[in-house]
Amino acid sequence: MSPQLPDARNENILISINGELLPREEAKISVFDSLVQGGDGVWEGLRVYNGKIFALDAHLDRLFDSAHAMAFVGVPSRDEIKSAIFETLHANGMHDGAHIRLTLSRGKKVTSSMDARVNQYGTTLIVLAEWKPPIYARSGIRLITSAIRRNPPQCIDSKIHHNNLINNILAKLEANVAGVDDAIMLDIHGYVSETNATNIFVIKGGEVLTPRADSCLPGITRGVVIRLARAAGMPLTERNVSLTEVWTADEMFTTGTVGELSPVLEVDGRQIGAGTPGPVTAQLQALYAALTAQEGEPIPPR
Repeated sequence: MSPQLPDARNENILISINGELLPREEAKISVFDSLVQGGDGVWEGLRVYNGKIFALDAHLDRLFDSAHAMAFVGVPSRDEIKSAIFETLHANGMHDGAHIRLTLSRGKKVTSSMDARVNQYGTTLIVLAEWKPPIYARSGIRLITSAIRRNPPQCIDSKIHHNNLINNILAKLEANVAGVDDAIMLDIHGYVSETNATNIFVIKGGEVLTPRADSCLPGITRGVVIRLARAAGMPLTERNVSLTEVWTADEMFTTGTVGELSPVLEVDGRQIGAGTPGPVTAQLQALYAALTAQEGEPIPPR
């Protein structure tokens, strides 16, 4: 294999692991780390716009909630995590057009085990910042419906933003085989949950619909879009959404930090609406872009 980076600038990035900045090829964690042993970690995606990190505190709130739900101990403070983020961005000269994968694991174990009592080294904090624009084409994306169901709360609560993503990965593999961008995941009752990587919105007759956050992640971008739509006077409802409602929608888009708002043009071979980004989607994209240009936590000077 001859690996090719999406952005050549990322070949020389520095990555923070527990506060130590390391070159890409030297940034490693122990084989005894909980991430390696069982995907035992929580994470957030952050985006940098013109010297500011958008919705930083909202993402950190969710990180801390997820870590608490997972009974992590020795979690770094908010100020410590922010300091690691800012230092990483400064070290890489990143003040715009960057995406941060922030990961917190239960940490290293003294022996291979699922027992959290062998985690005696404290948590592991990883700040991975890359040059990365929104990953989906603004012209629109195509989806299929996956055979893999999204975990319901009785199996694992989607409110925990955890690193054990095998369901999502299996769904993405189906999308790759089908030659489309991503896959819709249904809940165990057959209603639309989310895609393998993003939340879902559909528009029908001027009404904006989005699945309730029961078996899907209550995404930060999702929440921002809900607020923007309601502030703009758009009727918006959170409820069960069927696959037929997706297929027959006038418009559809997905939301997520890594992709922002992405118009959906086709699902399961069925054209959505006119097969082009629709006016409601375009309006919300513009409102979201204006908000990210205005808000965010400034990256402090060194």
